[in-house]
Amino acid sequence: MTTTTASSDETVDADRFAAVLRQAVADGLLGADQPVAGFIDVDGVRATVAELQAAFVPAPPALPGPTAPPPVLHTFAAKAASLIPVLSLLADLGLGCEVASPGELEIALRAGFAPATIVLDSPAKTRREIQQALALGVALNADSFAELDRIDALRPQDCSSVIGLRVNPQVGAGSIGAMSTATATSKFGVALGDPGGRAEVVRAFEQRPWLTRLHAHVGSQGCPLELITAGIAETHRLAEEVNHAVGRQQITSLDTGGGLPVNFDGPEPRPTFAAYAAALRAAVPTLLDGRYQLVTEFGRSLLAKNGFIGALVEYTKDAGGRRIAITHAGAQLATRTVLMPDAWPLRVGAYDGRGRPKATAAMVQDIAGPCCFAGDVVAHARELPELQEGDIVVLHDTGAYYFSTHWAYNSLPRPAVHGFSTDDRGRVQFAPVREAQSLQQISLESGLAHADALLGLGLDAR
Repeated sequence: MTTTTASSDETVDADRFAAVLRQAVADGLLGADQPVAGFIDVDGVRATVAELQAAFVPAPPALPGPTAPPPVLHTFAAKAASLIPVLSLLADLGLGCEVASPGELEIALRAGFAPATIVLDSPAKTRREIQQALALGVALNADSFAELDRIDALRPQDCSSVIGLRVNPQVGAGSIGAMSTATATSKFGVALGDPGGRAEVVRAFEQRPWLTRLHAHVGSQGCPLELITAGIAETHRLAEEVNHAVGRQQITSLDTGGGLPVNFDGPEPRPTFAAYAAALRAAVPTLLDGRYQLVTEFGRSLLAKNGFIGALVEYTKDAGGRRIAITHAGAQLATRTVLMPDAWPLRVGAYDGRGRPKATAAMVQDIAGPCCFAGDVVAHARELPELQEGDIVVLHDTGAYYFSTHWAYNSLPRPAVHGFSTDDRGRVQFAPVREAQSLQQISLESGLAHADALLGLGLDAR
């Protein structure tokens, strides 16, 4: 994994990774009996969270006091890793949680996040979901004027929830259209550039003194910093406009979303949180001056580099002059990569059955998965050491979304997930995050309890 040109830090990281993989194989976490598994680097998560927190050091709040909110609330987007032990770790590190469904809200609460540190975002909140959030004191961002009308009817007088309105600054799309949420026709938020849209936002705040937050999220992977900061700058200008119109600082917090892209081309994080914070300060010099609480919703950028998938090579074959390695990690885990390979490429590592880097001669190979459709290929025409049955393929930078957002294609089981840490002597420790799904659990999810329910249906009508 290392070369003579690698820096000392890269060599240390590579050696540590190799030790983790070897230990996972030795402990039976990856191999013939467990042909695919996900791994979370707990030390890496702690370090990444610390980097995020250090990058956003604002001025003290404008109105300090015992009840003043923290100047910055970093929330983690639960969809990026819907695993309770991972969420519990992030809560312990001082993060809040952004959720977008009843299921995500439930696991966030069970992971230990205080309701006041949870933000509910969704374009399709039901009345019951809104009522539950308001009763708990969970913050929520309304996605439309129609949702504000529902909140008008449901909000109790003693409600402690911070309530915001999501706006679409319509600053344009990044390189991946499906991940861009500030386009002219995005389904999210109130379109500011549409005729009358901005004025209607101002009126919505004038009519609702309890509406105190503005939210905007420009997009995620594929969105450059210039596009993201342009959207946040527009949101900040709107907040200033609203506060001027109402004659007081009614908007007290800005939810800037997440969306920091991840570098999938190499091991180094790029852009860094520090670079992002510097770009924000350049675009909006007064953003962190203490007048507004800042809320962030990072997900992929916190965890992607801190996880990997290991998968056994079950077979190899040749077709059309190309070597194909059939592994147990495909579209059921790397769904975006399989369906959009150019937008979501992954780095691939080749190891032997004991977890040691392969030293065989390199050759061009496809790395395919187990799903029963032709496109289930996670890496096309990659030059890698020649793979054979029993080897291990590693998919790097998969700590976010990949093994926590499983696609149940072919009723393939969800893999086990393990957290790991290394001590000062290089010894590796593992802890369970999620057990592998059993065939019995798959059967139960597939309606086993109602196996005979349809057999007699409609017989009386014949």
